[in-house]
Amino acid sequence: MLITLSINQKEYPLDLCGHETLLEVLRERIALTGTKTACEDAECGACTVLVNGKAVLSCLVLAGELAGQEITTIEGLATGEDLHPVQQAFLEEGAVQCGFCIPGMILASKALLDKNTEPSDDEIRKALDGNLCRCAGYPRIFSAVRRAGEKIREK
Repeated sequence: MLITLSINQKEYPLDLCGHETLLEVLRERIALTGTKTACEDAECGACTVLVNGKAVLSCLVLAGELAGQEITTIEGLATGEDLHPVQQAFLEEGAVQCGFCIPGMILASKALLDKNTEPSDDEIRKALDGNLCRCAGYPRIFSAVRRAGEKIREK
């Protein structure tokens, strides 16, 4: 099937097989490898991307269903050398350990902060539910989300 996907504000015309997931297309066809492959069973959140601003698991979504929608990956957040406030806050808070879960955590956090820049711990927990950190860096991740909210409010 011939479709065009809008990824990080760039158009990608693709000839897809009907069974290809967004995760497969991002990593194998477009070489955007910031979106991680891990469980491929919607259990870990490493493959989280934004579709029209909503956090989704790219291992579950068929790429062919996304024509006309805006997809954002971790590669699409920074503007040149300027990190997005969520990315910057994760660095400042030391929330990046092995880094494997971080792209998904950052994108899920961005989706939350786009709606609410002052989330409670329960709201952060709910937004990040399903995003697993193998290093157990959750306290620093929560601090990073709160700091990112502050940065966004300051703008």
